[in-house]
Amino acid sequence: MLQLFKFKGGVKPATNKAQSLVEPVAVAPLPSHVAIPLHQSIGGTPRPIVAVGDKVLKGQKIGEADGWISAAVHASTSGTVIHVGPQVVPHPSGLTADCVVIEPDGRDEWIARNPVDYRSLAPEAVRELLREAGVVGLGGAVFPTHGKLTAAKSVPMEEMVINGAECEPYITCDDMLMRERAVDVVRGAGVFRDLLQPKRVLIGIEDNKPEAVAAMQAAVRATGENFEVIAVPTRYPAGGAKQLIRVLTGKEVPASKRSTDLGVQCFNVATAYTAWRAIAHGEPVVSRLVTLTGNVDKPRNYEVLIGTPMDELLALAAPRSDTDGILMGGPMMGFLVPNFKVPVVKATNCLIAHSDALFPPKAPEMPCIRCGECARACPHELQPFEMYWFSRAKNFGKTQEYNVFDCIECGCCSFVCPSRIPLVQYFRFAKSEIWAREKEKNAAETAKTRFEFKQFRDEREKREKAEKLAKAAAAQAAKKAAEAQAATSAPEPVAPSPLDADQAVKKASIQAAMERAKAQREAAAARNTESLTADQQHEIEAIEARRIAAFGTDETTEK
Repeated sequence: MLQLFKFKGGVKPATNKAQSLVEPVAVAPLPSHVAIPLHQSIGGTPRPIVAVGDKVLKGQKIGEADGWISAAVHASTSGTVIHVGPQVVPHPSGLTADCVVIEPDGRDEWIARNPVDYRSLAPEAVRELLREAGVVGLGGAVFPTHGKLTAAKSVPMEEMVINGAECEPYITCDDMLMRERAVDVVRGAGVFRDLLQPKRVLIGIEDNKPEAVAAMQAAVRATGENFEVIAVPTRYPAGGAKQLIRVLTGKEVPASKRSTDLGVQCFNVATAYTAWRAIAHGEPVVSRLVTLTGNVDKPRNYEVLIGTPMDELLALAAPRSDTDGILMGGPMMGFLVPNFKVPVVKATNCLIAHSDALFPPKAPEMPCIRCGECARACPHELQPFEMYWFSRAKNFGKTQEYNVFDCIECGCCSFVCPSRIPLVQYFRFAKSEIWAREKEKNAAETAKTRFEFKQFRDEREKREKAEKLAKAAAAQAAKKAAEAQAATSAPEPVAPSPLDADQAVKKASIQAAMERAKAQREAAAARNTESLTADQQHEIEAIEARRIAAFGTDETTEK
């Protein structure tokens, strides 16, 4: 039997999962429109390849991947493109992002789907296929999956972990996926296994999901795989990649490294499922399972088209009249969306109808008493109370010394804080300020580099211009010297050497300087001296004598 390990910290909030597990997964009806954001994963923003008025089919690519760490975007239903441009998207900032808005034609007509035998393809071709199919991590991080399917060259791949823990309260979409579509999940994990070649494949599921554990074990037997399905203790955040790797393998991934540096890679069960659908059925990612729960009368899991407006989707669960918002994600790490009409995206795993009755407003924040409960609950063994003080004081250098960027914002510290301090919000503030300052610093350094290069370019141009003028003057002087020599000497002119040309330039410069000095002396000569008295004339002669004695130059003789 596999030995399980523990991770430090964590909490045990009320799960609130049973209410959405009563009925099987249903398919959500076609919405009035779909607004599909082009940027739905970590990495570059895909560029739109459709325009207003274009007819599209379900599964047709509408956004071209921008770079390797990016993933294509596809139409989630057939219809007409009615808008390409900014739309409000589900993000705490409430900002807009470029979207492709499609008006469905009601036929939901697919493109021609072409299943492939991935075993006949090179590994690079399989990764490219997943990139073009828009397969990303559906556990929340939405990292392009093809970018994780290359093992480290220096470290052999020991274990591959399939994450079915789903530790966040209220969320049950992965649980229902494993119950109803376990075979496809196992086959998708087999694709990842063949690309990474690990020695073991471990499927971790929290022990509060016995039906999912049984379904996955049956699927492993049915497919003939030698995967290990393991029930892990229920403790939030056991579903975090680093925490689950720690529980199953005993390996602790340092903050400065990736799990592949330790010979481990982790994928979500929904990611494995969409990868198999892309390969074996030719279906890009155009839908996902979403849990509808919270302040509703009919909680349930639905398969939802990407881009579906959240208000139309939540209406299926019959939200109660006092619903005042939609929480995307779980209550620990989720956030209230800007408005009810924002679209479902690949990262949308759960919509919780929010109300004050379900989530009472927190009491006012009180001063930190340094009890240390937050440090004991932190699964990354950080010191949240120290990070809080420095974040509040805007001493961002100190917050970095206390490793604020190692915080995964799981919310355990805020959950246990007796002073009801929203610690995670302070950490998010500190991170955003540090990122903003780094951006400003980089912009200033770029501007400085541009300015210094401009100065260098101006100096170079001045130098080149002076050299050209000097060469032109030398050539002109050489030409005049040659003409003078030809007029007074032998009929065969001799081309002046560069040395003679330089001497001629110097002589010409000296002669010009003497002429300028003479002109200056003449300009400075005394005027109105014709009617001088005898005394004035004697005074001038005395001054002139002193000048000649001092400088030894007689202006009259010089003239």
